Amino acid sequence: MPELLQTGGRPDSYRRGSMRSGLVGLGCVVILASTVGTTGCSTTSHSGDAGGNGGSGGPSCSDVTPCGGDIVGTWTVTSSCLKVTGALNLGLFGAGCAFAPVTGSLKVTGTLTANADGTYSDDTTTTGDEQFTLAPSCLVISSAPVTCSGAAGLLKGLGYSSLTCPQAAGGGCTCSGTIQQPGGLGLPSVAASTNGNYTISGNVVTISGDSGDVRYSYCVSGTTTTMTPQSANPTITGSIVLQKSGNSGSGGAGGSGQTGSGGRLAAAGGATGAGGAAGSGGGTVGSGGAGGAGGSVVTAGPCDIYKSGGTPCVAAHSTVRALFGAYDGKLYQVRNSAGTTKDILTLSPGGFADGPSQDAFCAGTTCVITVVYDQSGKGNDLWYQGSTMVPGSSVNLPSRATTESLTLSGHKVYSLYINPNNSYWVDASRSGIALGSQPEGMYMVTSGKHFNSGCCFDYGNSEVDRMADGPGTMDAINLSSITAWGTGAGTTGPWVMADLEFGIFAQNSFAKNPSDPAQTSTYVTAVLKNNGTTEFALRGGNAASGNLSTYYKGGLPGGGWNPMKKQGAIVLGSGGDCCRPGPNMGGNASAGTFYEGCIVSGYPTDATENALQANIVAAGYGK
Repeated sequence: MPELLQTGGRPDSYRRGSMRSGLVGLGCVVILASTVGTTGCSTTSHSGDAGGNGGSGGPSCSDVTPCGGDIVGTWTVTSSCLKVTGALNLGLFGAGCAFAPVTGSLKVTGTLTANADGTYSDDTTTTGDEQFTLAPSCLVISSAPVTCSGAAGLLKGLGYSSLTCPQAAGGGCTCSGTIQQPGGLGLPSVAASTNGNYTISGNVVTISGDSGDVRYSYCVSGTTTTMTPQSANPTITGSIVLQKSGNSGSGGAGGSGQTGSGGRLAAAGGATGAGGAAGSGGGTVGSGGAGGAGGSVVTAGPCDIYKSGGTPCVAAHSTVRALFGAYDGKLYQVRNSAGTTKDILTLSPGGFADGPSQDAFCAGTTCVITVVYDQSGKGNDLWYQGSTMVPGSSVNLPSRATTESLTLSGHKVYSLYINPNNSYWVDASRSGIALGSQPEGMYMVTSGKHFNSGCCFDYGNSEVDRMADGPGTMDAINLSSITAWGTGAGTTGPWVMADLEFGIFAQNSFAKNPSDPAQTSTYVTAVLKNNGTTEFALRGGNAASGNLSTYYKGGLPGGGWNPMKKQGAIVLGSGGDCCRPGPNMGGNASAGTFYEGCIVSGYPTDATENALQANIVAAGYGK
C-alpha cells in the first residue's frame, strides 16, 4: 500500500509525526508534560491560544526558561500542562489533504529515571484528548478512498486509546480521540519507548528510543526539573514539573534496548530441541528434528522444503536461524553508535543465529540492524531504507537491534522489531522473482503481540520505483489491525491479509472475512500464495505449535487486480511506496515483528506449506 508522504522538516519538527507516521501530529516529540512551573524555574506563558484546551478560554500552559543542569536521578511528575494547537501533518500519511486543524490537551503522571550512564527508564502515563477535522479531500488515504470510520481505524493505532470520526454535516469528518499511554514521556506514539538513551547539550536534553531522537528545553533548580518540548506542526506549548526523589538513578538500565509500545518480554527458559514432526504429504522434505545445544536446527530448512515441492526460494531472510539446511553464512548486520559494523552468523550449518555475539558487540552502546542478508544466493539483501545502499527520505531509520530477544530451542536470538519509519527494501526484479502475472508464494513468522493499524506491515513483492503504481502491483503478506479496507473476524485483529496495492484484502473484496481470525499468538506463521490470474490464498497458525489453517482460498479481486502486475522489488516492514528520497516523500506508519520469511517462484501446494509449518514448529519458538 502507499505510505506516508513527508512535507518537510526534521523528524522532531512535526512532533514525532515521522515516528507515529505523522498522522495525528502527536508523534514527533516525546515530551514530559507539566503545568506551569512555579517551583524554581522561570517560565514563559502562552495564554489562551486559539484552539488550545477548548479555545481562548482554556488555561495557559507555560514554557520553561531553559537553564540546563544535572538531570541524573529519579523524578516524579508533580504537575503537567500541555496545549496542542495548529495543524496536524496529514501529508505524512499520504492523505488527500496536507494538514488538519487540531486542538487538545495532555497531562502526564508517573516517574522518569535518568541514569548516570546515559540511559533512562520511563514509568509515566500520558493521558489527554485531541479534536481535529478532516476535510472531504482528506478521505483518500494511501491512494485509496476511505470512509470516516476507515480513516479513524488507520489513525487509532498511532497513540489513541479510542478515536471516533463521525461524518460532518457539510462533508468530511470531525474526529475526537482519547489517549492513555504507558511510556513515551508525554506524547502519544505508536512506538512509545519505556527505556533508552539520553544526551545533554547546553540547555537541551535529547532522548533516544526506538523511534529516534526527541528534544526538550529544560531547567534544573534544586530538586525540581522543568521541561518543555521542542515541537511544531502541531504546536505544543507548556512544560512539566518533576520533583527529585531519593533514588540517585545511578544503577543504569544497561545496554541500548528499547521497549516499543507493543513490546513483548523476551522469551525465557529454553530446552534443547526435541524431534520435530515429519513433513506431510506431497513428496516434500520432512521438517526433521530440532537440534541440541550445538546450534543445528533441522535437517532441512524451509527453502529445502519449498524446493522439494517444486517452488524454489528466490529470497530467504531471517534474524533468528538459517532457512536452508546447509546454510552457514551471514544472517544480518548490526551497527553500533560508533559506526562499526558486525555480521551476525549462524552457529552452525542450518543452525540458529549467534545472539551472544551480538550481545558482546552491542554491550554499552546502541545497535541498529542495517541489512538482513538473503540466504538464497540471489543477492536480495534487504537494506534499510535511508541507507547508502537504499537511499531514503530523512525520516527513515534502521530498526533497533536489541529491542526484543527470544529463544529458539534454548538459543538466544533477536528479532527485526519494526517501528514506524523502519523499512527494508531491495530491487529483486532481475533475480527470478515473480513478475507480472507469474505465480509466487511466501511466508513470514511474525507476532500477534506487536502490531498496529498503520499502513502497512508487509513482506513480499512490491514496486521497483517505490511508488503506488496501481492495483495488482504488490503481492505481499500483511499482518495488522487495519480496518480501512478488508478485515478478518472481530474488530481488533491483527489479521493475516494480503497487500495487493490500493487495498488490503482478507478475501477477494473489502468485506469482512469471518473465516480469518485475529492472531493472538506470540509467534504467528502467515502464508500467502497468488497464481497471478485466478486465485490467491491466505493461511496461518501458531508458529510454536499446531497446524496451518486456510483463511481464504479463491478468486482474485476483480478489476485491476486480475491479472496481477507484480514488479519484483521486495519490501519488509512497510508498504510499497514508502521512503524514497526527495521532497514530499516520507516514512512508514506501521509496526510489526519479523523473525523469518521466504519468497518462492511458483504456486506452492498446501502439502508443502504444511511441511513448512512443521519445520517452523520444530525450530522451537519461545522454547
